[in-house]
Amino acid sequence: MTPRGRGSQWSLHAAIAFAGLLLASCMHMPSAPPVAPALKLSQISFAALNGWADGDLQLAFTGFRRSCGVLALKADNAALGGLYAGTAADWRAVCAAASTATSSREFFEANFVPYRVSQTSEQGLFTGYYEPELKASRTQHDGFQTPLYGVPADLVTIDLGLFRDALKGQRIEGRVMGNRVVPYPARAEIARAGLPQAMTLFYVDDATDAFFLQIQGSGRIVLDDGSVIRALYAGENGQPYTAIGAVLIERGELKREEVSLQSIRAWIKAHPAEAQELMNHDASYVFFAEQPIGDAMIGAPGAEGVPLTPEASLAVDLSIHALGVPAFLEATAPDETGSDRAFNRLLMMQDTGGAIKGAVRGDVYWGFGKRAEEIAGRMKNQGRLTVLLPKARATRLGASAQFPGSR
Repeated sequence: MTPRGRGSQWSLHAAIAFAGLLLASCMHMPSAPPVAPALKLSQISFAALNGWADGDLQLAFTGFRRSCGVLALKADNAALGGLYAGTAADWRAVCAAASTATSSREFFEANFVPYRVSQTSEQGLFTGYYEPELKASRTQHDGFQTPLYGVPADLVTIDLGLFRDALKGQRIEGRVMGNRVVPYPARAEIARAGLPQAMTLFYVDDATDAFFLQIQGSGRIVLDDGSVIRALYAGENGQPYTAIGAVLIERGELKREEVSLQSIRAWIKAHPAEAQELMNHDASYVFFAEQPIGDAMIGAPGAEGVPLTPEASLAVDLSIHALGVPAFLEATAPDETGSDRAFNRLLMMQDTGGAIKGAVRGDVYWGFGKRAEEIAGRMKNQGRLTVLLPKARATRLGASAQFPGSR
């Protein structure tokens, strides 16, 4: 998972405690980002969706039921988020119907209306992510030398929207020094000096694996005693994320069309002396928490708080979309050999990511293991997205709906 915004539980009280220090300091509030083009939803039929008639909807249906468990905890007037999804009340009836439905296809066709999503175009970029597997130890010995840190005790997260409406949805991370909140150390400084303010959860046997675990956001840890647990995203240092593939393109080391997880790994393996310097270009640094594996066939919880389902969960831009919304993707995806094949699939919006921006943009969760890595690492394909909305919500939206550009 790209640092995918799985929110921290400690951020709110830190924001309240230290926001006054921030506002009193010499730091300048970041300006609001530019307004994106308007979002348009256009009603279409299920028959117009390539692959709908013969596709397997059961995985998404199971994921939808999990999302309904989260929705059940919301008040009727609670907004689901994004621009178009409405309130929890709009989804009560479809969640109730899901609890007794026996046919996933009949359930979706009877209770939802498809809306094609467009912004500047109906076409957009779809990538993939996965849950890596790493070898590690709880003690530093032999080849186990690269630390994975828990959340540092001095890290604070401040919700800027509490103080400026124009900054709603924006936050900063840092630490308090004197009467000021200052940026948290970047990756290069953490790699050089360590992080005594944080507990070391594990020591990994491969620094490159540890780096890509931070990019993906969670992973399975195989300990040297044979046990397996999960390292789950718990926070980050707030420094900007930089794709090291873009750095290699700028240097002329890789061509744009060559860049993938696999090609970046190959470059690092061929240039071990330059690996840390390259990784330091990504100043962002992710911290983890331990979690039991539980059901080994499903993934770590995404931003919605429910386990991700391989090939049925999608990370999206939450300034536009809402968690818990079903969406049909018409695209292609690589197979294990790298050749593209049709990928027409119903997915559940259950996660988000810092690199996922725009209405027709998503990151497909492929699961764990070598196959998932091979596919996710190569996926960079164009596609169309169609969201499914409850009929009650569709009645109010009509045949088409347009929303002002989101920030």
